[in-house]
Amino acid sequence: MSGWNADTAAGPSGAGAVTVVEGSSFCISSPSGDIHPELTQGAFYQDTRILSGWRLTVDGQPLEPLSARILEPYRAIFVGRARRADGHADSPLVVERERLVGVGVREDITVRNYSRTTAECTVRVGVEADFADLFDVKGGVSIPDTQLTRQVRGEELRLEAVRNGRHRGIAVHGRGGDLDEDAVSFQVSIPPRGQWSTSLIITPLVEHDRPPGTFIHTMEASELEAARRYEAWERYVPELNLTNPGFERTLRRSHEDLGALRIFDRDHPGRTVVAAGAPWFMALFGRDSLLTSYMALPVDPSMARGTLETLAELQGTKVDPDTEEEPGRILHEVRLGVTAGLALGNGSAYYGTADATPLFVTLLAELDRWGLDRGILANLLPHADRALDWIAQYGDRDGDGFVEYERATSHGLINQGWKDSWDGINFADGSLAQAPIALCEVQGYVYSAYLGRAMLALSAGDIQLAAEWQQRATAFKEEFNKRFWLPDKGYYAIALDRDKRPVDSCASNMGHCLWSGIVDDDKAAQVAARLMSPEMFTGWGIRTLASDMGAYNPVSYHNGSVWPHDSAIVTAGLMRYGFVDEARRVATGLFEAASEFDGRLPELFCGFDRSDYAAPIPYPTSCSPQAWAAASPVLLMRALLRMDPCLPTDELWMDPVLPDGFGSFEADHVQLGGCRMFLAADRDDLSVDGLDPAITLRREARPAMSEFLAVRQASLRQSSGSRDGS
Repeated sequence: MSGWNADTAAGPSGAGAVTVVEGSSFCISSPSGDIHPELTQGAFYQDTRILSGWRLTVDGQPLEPLSARILEPYRAIFVGRARRADGHADSPLVVERERLVGVGVREDITVRNYSRTTAECTVRVGVEADFADLFDVKGGVSIPDTQLTRQVRGEELRLEAVRNGRHRGIAVHGRGGDLDEDAVSFQVSIPPRGQWSTSLIITPLVEHDRPPGTFIHTMEASELEAARRYEAWERYVPELNLTNPGFERTLRRSHEDLGALRIFDRDHPGRTVVAAGAPWFMALFGRDSLLTSYMALPVDPSMARGTLETLAELQGTKVDPDTEEEPGRILHEVRLGVTAGLALGNGSAYYGTADATPLFVTLLAELDRWGLDRGILANLLPHADRALDWIAQYGDRDGDGFVEYERATSHGLINQGWKDSWDGINFADGSLAQAPIALCEVQGYVYSAYLGRAMLALSAGDIQLAAEWQQRATAFKEEFNKRFWLPDKGYYAIALDRDKRPVDSCASNMGHCLWSGIVDDDKAAQVAARLMSPEMFTGWGIRTLASDMGAYNPVSYHNGSVWPHDSAIVTAGLMRYGFVDEARRVATGLFEAASEFDGRLPELFCGFDRSDYAAPIPYPTSCSPQAWAAASPVLLMRALLRMDPCLPTDELWMDPVLPDGFGSFEADHVQLGGCRMFLAADRDDLSVDGLDPAITLRREARPAMSEFLAVRQASLRQSSGSRDGS
């Protein structure tokens, strides 16, 4: 199937396209509210386009669009004016369409008559459905022929098709409407200064059945499950107050978007995971969901728990070349579309990623430091050990200690790190690296996984196991710095290729190595200087590839663009190694870029220098909202606060270093373990209220994890020796 290997491809959605999202369901339409089948628009349920055409006319004429507003992530209102048959400009009829997305779609239509005479008109809504797979729509490719049936059954119009042996359909019901095989029509008489209303419901049919939770006509929008969830989310997340209104808007938008991208499991009502992004990635992804959950910990630690629990249930158990599943491996992506099984050996999960498995262990260890329930940790720890086994037995393909990737199937991803476009890994001269490929940032994630497992062992009081994992991490770090460092260039190779040659392009990936702590102290200053060079730092963020590299293109997906999550991780890495001024510059650039995008950082934007254009240039098919872009401001704020909890040792490190012009920052109801805190920071001042009295607040940056582990081990040995002596 084309989808797994076409991450950069997306057909046009049309100017001003409006996206409404609820869980894994979403709807993309034009600003008028109409859905046009020739564009990548539609209503989607379970990765299938259940509505490819949805066009409202009054007396045969389309509306003149006036306004389109997203009120909540799952709800939008479109306002349009009917066109006059006599050619005059001003029409007295105004049409409001309120659209709700969930298990299907509900559209409430109101026509208001602003004239002094009765208005007689025909309101017609044309319906089309091709039941195309999401990837086919996203790529703008021609949709395979389907045996589509249309028929009126009682008060419903049914459109149904069988694709690849799977039945999909919709039932369309219009309250008070006349049905034919193409549309729902209403003969309307509206009194002077009066109005007329109706509602239409599109219900998905899966193998002839209606899923639970579909819409009904009489329910108020505020009574919907989505509304209750969103209201609860707004009460749950921290309350913010910043003196810089632009930065506050960005953080609030971040919280809103993270709430909108949550997916709920009906089999586990208390479990929440985060989808990768709207509109095309409203599904569970390994890497994306893990990194987003990590970045969003100050907003909602439960999202990390739900992501870990769900990925643990789907962890690989066998070797399957079709899906690239391997024992202990964490998946890349879950899909439910009608053609997903064809590409995945009749499965719905694809495992072709090199980084999700070590990131699983990293996130578990980090979540433990934020206060994870001991019972949940006990359930997840065996999955972490299986992930570590995968690193040793399957991830390291040639026994050199590093994790490499090479796709096992022709429909798998060529590149299996976060830069997963086909041309994303290249040499300085622009030539492509050949698999098996060992990425530098993946080795950083492995290093953090080893240290994380050591910390988990210490939390359980197992000093010997902790020492073993720390020794493994130390040896791994030493070998990494020997093999990946390029002394003549002053930076790390992005990867080792199939011949173990360093892939010598200068890329942002090495900033992830700072974040993980795998960079030797004596090399960190050169790495920081290269990341902040004019070739890498645009003024808005860090380029994915330096502008003096052979493959550089500021309008490419991975070879010179700016990805906010990537730059945020680089910021955290710079701060971790003490490059405070550099971290402030990148963080400020990203917050200012967000202001140019109406407070919402997109998936990526073009890598032009800030001196070239007054505002960052959007990338044409960037997802928005996108999960790790939405979480980036949260990670930036955490880095600027230098906030690092470790509840197993009853410690919280915080030492704010807010940039000039940032102003003051306040956050109430920040969750840490069982307490809710109030934080206030201004430049380098700090106030913390509500912290558990058992937790010690340390007004300094947290030491490197390797140092912290060594001190902790020594302390435990000393206390153990004292007990033995007594």
